[in-house]
Amino acid sequence: MDVDATENPKLHVLFFPFMGHGHMIPMVDMAKLFAMRGVKTTIVTTPLNVPFISTTIERSKNSSFDIHIKVLNFPCVEAGLPEGCENLDSIPSSQGVNLDMIAKFFKAADMFEQPFEQLIQECKPDCLLVDMFFTWASDIADKYDIPRLMFNGCSFLSLCISDSVNLYEPQKKVKSGSEPFVFPNVPGDIKLTRDQMAVIFTQNEENELTRSVKKWREAELKSYGFIVNSFYELEAAYVDHYRNVIGRKVWHVGPVSLCNRAIEDKLDRGKKPSVDEQKCLSWLDSKQPKSVVYICFGTAVDFNAAQLTEIAFAIEATGQHFIWVVKKEKSNNEEDWLPEGFEERTEGKGLMIRGWAPQVLILDHEAVGAFVTHCGWNSTLECVSAGLPMVTWPVFAEQFYNEKLVTDVLKIGVGVGTKKWKEVVGDFVKRDAIEKAVKEIMVGEKAEEMRSRAKALGEMAKRAVEEGGSSFRDLNDLIQQLSSRRR
Repeated sequence: MDVDATENPKLHVLFFPFMGHGHMIPMVDMAKLFAMRGVKTTIVTTPLNVPFISTTIERSKNSSFDIHIKVLNFPCVEAGLPEGCENLDSIPSSQGVNLDMIAKFFKAADMFEQPFEQLIQECKPDCLLVDMFFTWASDIADKYDIPRLMFNGCSFLSLCISDSVNLYEPQKKVKSGSEPFVFPNVPGDIKLTRDQMAVIFTQNEENELTRSVKKWREAELKSYGFIVNSFYELEAAYVDHYRNVIGRKVWHVGPVSLCNRAIEDKLDRGKKPSVDEQKCLSWLDSKQPKSVVYICFGTAVDFNAAQLTEIAFAIEATGQHFIWVVKKEKSNNEEDWLPEGFEERTEGKGLMIRGWAPQVLILDHEAVGAFVTHCGWNSTLECVSAGLPMVTWPVFAEQFYNEKLVTDVLKIGVGVGTKKWKEVVGDFVKRDAIEKAVKEIMVGEKAEEMRSRAKALGEMAKRAVEEGGSSFRDLNDLIQQLSSRRR
């Protein structure tokens, strides 16, 4: 049964996502889920991030949900950032990773402590659901005796691996960066190489990054618990391990993207789409079921021209229909990385979206047969929810962990063979490897087996969020605990 959280005053949960689309999108969905259960929810963000969430929040309010937005000014100038740089997506990366700007962005995030505390005094919430990067939130939660739930946007497998790395440091016990090793005390004998891990876990000396990781870890241990965008049936062994062996309080409430059922809700996740919705849907409607390959690498990956050229040659060689989302926009109607005549040769066969795509809307269409993805957790889970197999192309962050879940544990994906963790720009992959992986996921007996497994997982995902499902029950349990604690 649903939780009656409508007593006066209502249970009030304050959400503060980190200012990046990969963090904001799932947390806004999460806030909507709480609101659907009768909980008062408030989302905290900055002025230039309000437009990314205001439409969907207004629609929720019109449906009589008690959901609100509070705005805190972003300290651009104080942190040494240019005016208007309020989202990770606004940090330029055309020349590679701008580490100086990223460091300043995190410095700005640390400056929210005082204004956020003033907001706590004003709103008097019963619970804080705050992004992992706001480590100072744990001290505020302790000061006001408010439970602080942490969210980091990762899978249960990633949480288990992070604990293993922290305790055992297996990556430092191999002789070379390419030598595989197994993560101790993690179910499933998950193998990786040191080259496929973030630099912060492979360094011996202490620096600003390693100190940040230590702060995240300390905040995690002080928190009331973790909330994870996943579902039990997808990662049962890792949910049980994290709860029962590692011993942490955690609730799985996903896939949170499934709270968006109307076309309008699927369109209003993140930025305004760069393609007309009707044009996109009409194009998909003209294709046979499971015949289209969707290619997208998220908000942070920014491949160079040479890599984009390889992708173009590869996707044309597969002969498959495709939708390809690229961050690089046309200048003077020319793209020097695009093979000459590519768009003419693939006319009717391919649709290119330059900018932001309505990803969930596309993945849910029956014409889509597979997803070429960077294995960011949001994209991975959205693909699972749509019941589709994947071509895995991890680049950085915890994406190599997610690839292992998809290819080795769930067996619903084929990798392109990336060997090295490289922030934003990625490890170069040749066209032959890309073509081979796409054909393997789309054609043949192995493709059918993966598609069958993926379809079954998609059905499990939908059942998980329905009344009586595993994520539905976990969210109910969390709301009951928070309500009891308040009383």
